Amino acid sequence: MLTVIARIEAKKDKVELVKEELLRLIEPTRKEKGCIQYDLHQDNVNPEFFTYYENWETRELWQDHMKTDHLVRYMKIAEDVVASFVVNELTKIG
Repeated sequence: MLTVIARIEAKKDKVELVKEELLRLIEPTRKEKGCIQYDLHQDNVNPEFFTYYENWETRELWQDHMKTDHLVRYMKIAEDVVASFVVNELTKIG
C-alpha cells in the first residue's frame, strides 16, 4: 500500500476557488481503481493550507490517478491559484 500526503497552499485571494476545485476531485477519485482512502483537510488556523491524505493499493494505481482527466484539469487551474504544492509518498514502517 502507498500513502500519499499532498499539501496545497492556495494564494491568499484564491482560497475559496482552490477549496471548490479540491472538493471536486473527491468523488471521481474515490471511484478510481486502487483508491482506498482520499480525504481532504483544511488547516484550522491558516485556511489557505489544504492536505489530502490518500491511501492507494499500489504506486502504479496512484500514478494512473495522476493522469486522469479530472486531475489534469485541476492541475491546469492550479497553475494560477496555488502558491505551493508538495507531495510525499510514504510507506508504513511500523
